[in-house]
Amino acid sequence: MWLRQGPPLPTLRGFPERVNRAAASAPRKTRKISSPCRHHAHNPQPPRASRLRQGRQGRTVRTILFNGGQRRLKQGWTMKRWRVRPGANARRVSIGLLAAWTLAATAGPPATAPSRRPALPPRCRDPYQGAILVNGQTGEVLLRDGADEPGYPASMLKLMNLLLVLERIEAGALTLDTPVRVPREAMQIGGSQVYLDEKEQFTVEELLYALMVQSANDAAAALAIHIAGSREGFVRLMNERAQQLGMTATVFHSVHGLPPGPGQKPDVTTARDFASLAVELLKHPAALQYTSTRERVFRPEKPFVMRNHNRLLDSFPGCDGLKTGYYRAAGYSVCATALRQGVRLVAVILGSADKETCAEQAAQWLERGFKAVRTPPAESKPRNPPAGAG
Repeated sequence: MWLRQGPPLPTLRGFPERVNRAAASAPRKTRKISSPCRHHAHNPQPPRASRLRQGRQGRTVRTILFNGGQRRLKQGWTMKRWRVRPGANARRVSIGLLAAWTLAATAGPPATAPSRRPALPPRCRDPYQGAILVNGQTGEVLLRDGADEPGYPASMLKLMNLLLVLERIEAGALTLDTPVRVPREAMQIGGSQVYLDEKEQFTVEELLYALMVQSANDAAAALAIHIAGSREGFVRLMNERAQQLGMTATVFHSVHGLPPGPGQKPDVTTARDFASLAVELLKHPAALQYTSTRERVFRPEKPFVMRNHNRLLDSFPGCDGLKTGYYRAAGYSVCATALRQGVRLVAVILGSADKETCAEQAAQWLERGFKAVRTPPAESKPRNPPAGAG
């Protein structure tokens, strides 16, 4: 079909202004709507404006009047409820699902965003992920349950820090009175700490107490940097020593045991591996001096009271160490030791979902161990000789 050419359109310049002026000067057309009855039974035919919200929804819907493009109820009107034919909504949902399926099939697999935080270990369980009981003097395994299940030691790994420091003290490379200047890097670590300042200086002994009693992450970093020059260098020493001890399932990535940050990996271990570490640490008698301390004041000029997190020191007779650990994904863990009648036992509870459960399980395992340990039989007393015997 051929169309006749009409008159030329006005030029673009000035055209919007003329249109707007004409629209502004034109009288507004208003629609008069009589106020309906408030009950829909007396108003079976709602006004056109009230049917703007009606549709095949398959359920009870509300009709709302629109005035000037704004969603608000006109004065004198009430919300109406209209029931429509059932089943219409199901057809609409089916069509929507079919369209979504078609788009997904043609678009291909969605691109996954790179994860900034590494995958955390399986969540802690109740009562634990793994547990083991060993003889603290011989390393003999007495009881075990999931001893090789991987878990995350959290602050328990500070026992490796303590072992490396004590070994260097015995080798003469360090002394308890060696001064350690606080590096700036140690101030930037969160979690449990004693709030070190880079202008301060402490002895190795003071930092060891902060490490074991308060579980201070800044003290762990200060000792690590003093010994190895950097935290990364100290982590290498930790992993080398772990391999020497046969801790084949253990990999350390930090000097403090905090949860991994962006781009970092978590520390990994098992209950069996940590029992091996505890047995080795107990060969150094000075270790229990730090792990058995319940309370100590750090920085006497500005007193900071440190309190041990190991509840078994007060609740279990004979307990004198060693260390607890916790963060949310890792759960509660404890490596505990106790001495009774010359017998020393070590219990490791890894990845418990509850603090009380963790302590109770450690106490139960130690108690079972002491009952199971064979004690030398008592010497039998000679029978009374019969009367008249010479």
